[in-house]
Amino acid sequence: MRKPLLAAIAGSADDRPDAVTVAGRSCSREQLLGAASAVAARIAGAPVVAVRAEPTLETVVAVVGGLLAGVPVVPVPPDSGPAERDHILRDSGAALLLAGPGGAGAADVASGPTVSAGAAAVETILVDVTERAEWTKPEPDEASTAFILYTSGTTGAPKGALISRRAVAADLDALADAWAWTPDDTLAHGLPLFHVHGLVLGVLGALRVGSRLVHTGRPKPEAYAAAGGTLYFGVPTVWSRIAGDPAAARALRGARLLVSGSAPLPTPVFHTLEELTGHRPVERYGMTETLITVAARADGDRRPGCVGVPLPGVRTRVIAETGAEIGELEVTGPTLFDGYLNRPEATAGSYAADGWFRTGDIAAIEPDGTHRIVGRASTDMIKSGGYRIGAGEVENALLDHPAVREAAVVGAPHADLGQEIVAYVVADEVSERALIDFVATQLSAHKRPRKVRFLEALPRNAMGKPQKRLLPPA
Repeated sequence: MRKPLLAAIAGSADDRPDAVTVAGRSCSREQLLGAASAVAARIAGAPVVAVRAEPTLETVVAVVGGLLAGVPVVPVPPDSGPAERDHILRDSGAALLLAGPGGAGAADVASGPTVSAGAAAVETILVDVTERAEWTKPEPDEASTAFILYTSGTTGAPKGALISRRAVAADLDALADAWAWTPDDTLAHGLPLFHVHGLVLGVLGALRVGSRLVHTGRPKPEAYAAAGGTLYFGVPTVWSRIAGDPAAARALRGARLLVSGSAPLPTPVFHTLEELTGHRPVERYGMTETLITVAARADGDRRPGCVGVPLPGVRTRVIAETGAEIGELEVTGPTLFDGYLNRPEATAGSYAADGWFRTGDIAAIEPDGTHRIVGRASTDMIKSGGYRIGAGEVENALLDHPAVREAAVVGAPHADLGQEIVAYVVADEVSERALIDFVATQLSAHKRPRKVRFLEALPRNAMGKPQKRLLPPA
């Protein structure tokens, strides 16, 4: 029988004063539990609680307090604008907003007990990490909702994904198995605390396993170098910056695993990290709705462009047209969400007729079970001249050119081909023709870009994912 989600926080014989460190401030697990218990006592009975998810100890205390009380937690990005924050608060039905003193949400408290965002008005509670209480109630049922996590909203207003305690526990246990993650580890990262990667894996993972956590506040190379981790989490933007700082990268040689996710890690960055750190990075794949489902294992093969094999308990399949090597990835297993909040039609539409979740990502599965993610079905499956082409494959080929630092590939309407391949690149002193010819020598000729557009930088979100919908017209 699976142990309760928060079981490892209490009663540890090897608790240490710096068990949890965020942006230079530390506490023991006992202190964390005491402060979170005080939060739980204040919010018990609320239907939903929002947390202003800044990279602070207060955020960790607030999230754990919500989970202790059995109140679904809604992380709110600290940089969200009024419209986004209003939508999240209204759509989730949050009755309370937890914030740390000095945070942007806290300033509103001076003039009253509520934060108002358009039509949404919720009571704000300031989190005090020095406050203590004893919480003796048993953990809520594992089927109950732990989080309401809002998707990126690339196809409309963000939807709230209902994530159960059971799904979180199953995912963290599977990842601990895959990465040989133990209490002897120190997890270090500087990822946002409102996404699966930074919050669920990067905070609850350490708390559940019992390992030490060092959150660097911001993911700067020098902060990673000084963190003393055995296990590091990052997104490609973070790893690219570390690869560009040889001194910081070499400081990670003492680590055990470097984990990259949330977007494909460019092949040149993979090889540079291997050269400087001595480690071949571990890549993994997941979504808000599924948590992490596929990952390279600590004791397994790690290849650039590949995200590993299904985690224990997870099954995958690729739905492809006859004769095609790539198709839409579908998954099933214990880590899946319980649906979108108040969106039954959207929930139903995200599943195949036999109950498998449709990820919307295009993938290929190698004979040994290793998965390659080619891109999103909506933006990264290009149909040109009768061929089906994955944008990710062309992007990787471009990134193999020594002058190219970033690349994004899309399909643009074309009268004859249906779609033509257009590449947006950040590069140094290389011509359009040279890049087109380079790809043609690396891949089939029909996969070469027809146009190349040069940019100063690709538009990206907080997790480092390229935002193709924000690219200029081809």
